[in-house]
Amino acid sequence: MTTSEKRAVASLASIYALRMLGLFLIMPVLSLFAEQLDGSTPSLIGMAIGVYGISQAILQIPFGLMSDRYGRKKLIIIGLLLFFAGSVVAALSTSIYGVLLGRAIQGSGAIAAPIMALVADLTQEVHRTKAMAIIGLSIGVSFGIAITAGPVIGGLIGVHGIFWLIAVLSLLAILVILFKVPNPKQSKKHRDAELVPGQFFKILKNPNLLRLDYGIFVLHAILTASFVVVPLLLRDAGLLPALHWQVYLPVFVISMAAIIPFIILAEKKRKMKPVFIGAIAALVIADLGLMQFHSSLVGIIGFLWLFFTGFNLLEATLPSLISKTAPGDLRGTAMGVYSTCQFLGAGIGGGVGGWCYGAYGASGVFIFCAALAASWLVLSFSMTPPRYWANLLISLEKLTIQEADAFATELLTLTGVEEVTLHNDEAVAYLKVDNQILNKDQLQAVITQYLNTTK
Repeated sequence: MTTSEKRAVASLASIYALRMLGLFLIMPVLSLFAEQLDGSTPSLIGMAIGVYGISQAILQIPFGLMSDRYGRKKLIIIGLLLFFAGSVVAALSTSIYGVLLGRAIQGSGAIAAPIMALVADLTQEVHRTKAMAIIGLSIGVSFGIAITAGPVIGGLIGVHGIFWLIAVLSLLAILVILFKVPNPKQSKKHRDAELVPGQFFKILKNPNLLRLDYGIFVLHAILTASFVVVPLLLRDAGLLPALHWQVYLPVFVISMAAIIPFIILAEKKRKMKPVFIGAIAALVIADLGLMQFHSSLVGIIGFLWLFFTGFNLLEATLPSLISKTAPGDLRGTAMGVYSTCQFLGAGIGGGVGGWCYGAYGASGVFIFCAALAASWLVLSFSMTPPRYWANLLISLEKLTIQEADAFATELLTLTGVEEVTLHNDEAVAYLKVDNQILNKDQLQAVITQYLNTTK
């Protein structure tokens, strides 16, 4: 990457991380400190934890489409201002209803799609997959920090203080977008990073993609439902709320370490389907274990580790499966639907989890989670084993339409190049390649022959 590209990716990743940190900080503490809020009920607490997902799901696609018309940075700043406003509303609220409203406003600042589009504007095609991976990594890191730091910060400044902190984080993110993120030379449609409205129903007709969309819905529904009760169970088991980080930190770190060999097995050894099914089965076992042993601190820690091992493994492999399954020129559309399902799951999971807790106690929440995970497990047995094809983008700016056609024909003769899709309006070729058998020297020779430069 060039210096400008590194700066753009780092600054946009920090913006995404700051926003997600703000959304997740409240998750492990709200149910603990809800007694400070007027009108709190288990159902409303669950809704407050997850409601950001509903507004995010509704508005993230419109935000992405509007950024094409009105500019990426403008929409990102508007989204961050909404996030700031929602945080202030929640911070000033003394009732659960005010916190609900604030969380809904927070989620309405749906900047994920404009950020991805701006990343695409600011990076060369050859570096784009790497840039998107860095953004994804920033989300995972922010989640780990949030669930660890949330109880500590909550113990020091309370729920209202956390919301004020989140408001400050959103202002910092605005400063980053104004003064650190470079301005793109031009903004254009990137099919690998943005939703194409005309192809929306084509994605919805793909059963393999729909199965993955259902999976991310279930995964985040289980997550938010679990955090309605897990903090309370840790407290009831004798662990002071300010010390909950002593559970979350080692559980999260050790679970991340535990998934590394499984990711290698899935990707390098091409055992994705059995690893994927095994991770879902781990969720089912973890939720059944939590249902049975949630009164024991040792039981909670053990099955929480199993849960996060399955969760982190699935969180890492699901985007990879989407990328492998979707046509190269429709990855942006597929990811838009996928993200919508993810946030919708978070919203519904929080509300239903809170209701289950109020009606049936902690066991009811984990039965709900186990049933959801089991439905996904049954569905996953019918999944088609993925094609282990990577995505590659090549700029065609120097080629005429005729030359681009000849270039595509030449590419398809190479071993390991499985698909080539041209979009002359974008001046980009979208490739699906099998890296295990691809002769990269031959590919580079063809690129050099036609383009006379490495993009």
